[in-house]
Amino acid sequence: MSTPPQAPTPTPTPTPTPRERALRLRELVVDGPLVLPNAWDAGSAAVIASAGAPAIATTSGGVSWSLGRGDGHRLDRAQAVEAARRIVAAVDVPVTVDAEGGYGPTPADVAATVAALVGAGAAGVNLEDSTAVGGPLFPVAEQADRLRAARTAAAAAGLPELVVNARTDVLLFGLGGLDDVLARAEAYAEAGADGLFVPGLLDLDALAGLCERSPLPVNAMAVAGGPTVAELAAAGVRRVSVGTGLAQLAYTAARRAAAELLGAGTLAELDGALGFGELNGLYRG
Repeated sequence: MSTPPQAPTPTPTPTPTPRERALRLRELVVDGPLVLPNAWDAGSAAVIASAGAPAIATTSGGVSWSLGRGDGHRLDRAQAVEAARRIVAAVDVPVTVDAEGGYGPTPADVAATVAALVGAGAAGVNLEDSTAVGGPLFPVAEQADRLRAARTAAAAAGLPELVVNARTDVLLFGLGGLDDVLARAEAYAEAGADGLFVPGLLDLDALAGLCERSPLPVNAMAVAGGPTVAELAAAGVRRVSVGTGLAQLAYTAARRAAAELLGAGTLAELDGALGFGELNGLYRG
């Protein structure tokens, strides 16, 4: 009796290298708009990747909450880098990390943070120009020096392809207008930034004007009730993220279900939840 042929053993897909991830992130922005659901821990990153996200951004607010801290420069570098390392390890898609203000005011601080994040596998970083929640902002030349240090540190760490997204909080904190944003965009581009993130700007006409004049691709933060991805793309936005939005939704769902259980003793809020097996199958460990 002949032995039935054995099915070939599938060849494991090789894990992308850091350079491949960074180059892929760059390609996605060029091909954009790149839509980036924001993760806050390894579990949320795996779930977002399973939904089809081609890349993942982290949210400093969500990461901070998951570690029992408030948002706004309240993590230290070691905590932020370790959180990023776990998220990167959970997925094969590129991860761009919200590094807040670089975990220190000086260019050397930013360089140390970027080098550590490259070591953790990040394909990109967000670096903001606010010194604290609500401001003030770093002076333009000072922030340009910080971004230049990030670019130099990435190259020294072996990843010159790292995507550096420069966030400006001019409009988010009401500290100026579009001309101030453009002045910063020009300085940040000269310093080596790859993109401009302008949270707080969702007026489509203003966005279209900014996208037309900015030397850098523009990233907008979408919010519930605001413009759709299609509308943002039509205005010229190349990258769309949601900040703490998904984390807020997840924590809201947890509180609603807990309140129902504690109050009515029922669990209707759990209807439609992802199954245990489906969730458990997303993780490698």
